[in-house]
Amino acid sequence: MNVIFLDWPCFGREDCVNALKALGHEVSFFFHEDYNMRKSAEFDAAFDTYLQNHPADFLFSFNFYPLVSEGCKRNQIKYISIVYDAPLVALYSYTIVYPCNYVFLFDKTQYLELYNLGIRTVYYMPLPGNADKITELLQLPHDRDFYASDISFVGSLYNEDHNFFDRLTDITDYTRGYLEAIMEAQLRVYGYYFIEEVLPKRILDDMKNSLLYEAGNTGIQTDEYIYGSYFLGRKITELDRIRTIKALGEEFPVKLFTRNPDFSLPGVTNMGTVDYNLQMPYVFYYSKINLNITLRSIKSGMPLRAIDIMSNGGFLMTNYQADFLDFFVPDEDFVYYTDLADLKEKVRYYLSHEEERARIAKNGQEKIRKFHSFEQHFREIFAVVFPET
Repeated sequence: MNVIFLDWPCFGREDCVNALKALGHEVSFFFHEDYNMRKSAEFDAAFDTYLQNHPADFLFSFNFYPLVSEGCKRNQIKYISIVYDAPLVALYSYTIVYPCNYVFLFDKTQYLELYNLGIRTVYYMPLPGNADKITELLQLPHDRDFYASDISFVGSLYNEDHNFFDRLTDITDYTRGYLEAIMEAQLRVYGYYFIEEVLPKRILDDMKNSLLYEAGNTGIQTDEYIYGSYFLGRKITELDRIRTIKALGEEFPVKLFTRNPDFSLPGVTNMGTVDYNLQMPYVFYYSKINLNITLRSIKSGMPLRAIDIMSNGGFLMTNYQADFLDFFVPDEDFVYYTDLADLKEKVRYYLSHEEERARIAKNGQEKIRKFHSFEQHFREIFAVVFPET
């Protein structure tokens, strides 16, 4: 088949394109700078012209874009998307219901929320991984000492400039106290995100008066979703990640790979950022324990970071997320923790049980290779989108 790939700066681009080509498909690339806008006459014109000159069986993108969906509907072409971001307000665009869409979500809770609203264009599927990339990278020159660690964490601390909660500078003392209380409660619970359910109108109105989030009127997103995910979810994740890393650094050496160069904690070495394709796999491979602390707006799904850790042969230690249990076996393919005390106990154990740790890492990687490769996932996707072939 002929495939048009929406060529924005996404993760997994090379893995995706290589898998499509390995399956015998021809891939062409389309990009326009307005791809993530809700309305753009310039995008529409460029999109229509490209499709006229490049007939295709479907268009593919990582994440879902309403303008692309509109264009696919207009040009009568199927639109396949794999979503790896959460929250993603674009999913609540009215365009999500267009029959041309096939939107694959990695978070089962979000999938069920949309499906139960009557939306039949969404599907549940974990994210794919490339278990062969690390083998190729290990043949290249690299600095093993830079990447190796007892414990590593790769990711944002969400204490950068885009933290919306910290911009709520003029909310009332009551609102601030209420929000801090429910965030502290959520920090003690893994596996269930209840913040959206405990945001009364009075609190939401105060937050909106302080900082209005312009999501537009082109979707069904609620204020509870916007402020619960973008404002509070990120702040809770900031608190969770910093507290977790701090607790581990008090007892173990930790390497932190993050984009905030000024962050420091005792026992924690800030290594700065690493390139997703060329450096991050080495971190996962050489770290004895790779820590995943899920962004709290991912309600039950396995985040991309966890899939990448297992794909690259890393030992995964993650907070509890229910969707792991749909595809992987705890203490066989990965390890999860339920609170900081449990995390510390398991870190102590696995740092001193090297063979068991290595066996779990290998099992996780082999399951990615066998069941969750890009090629395997596209086969399953095509069985849904093109059932007649």
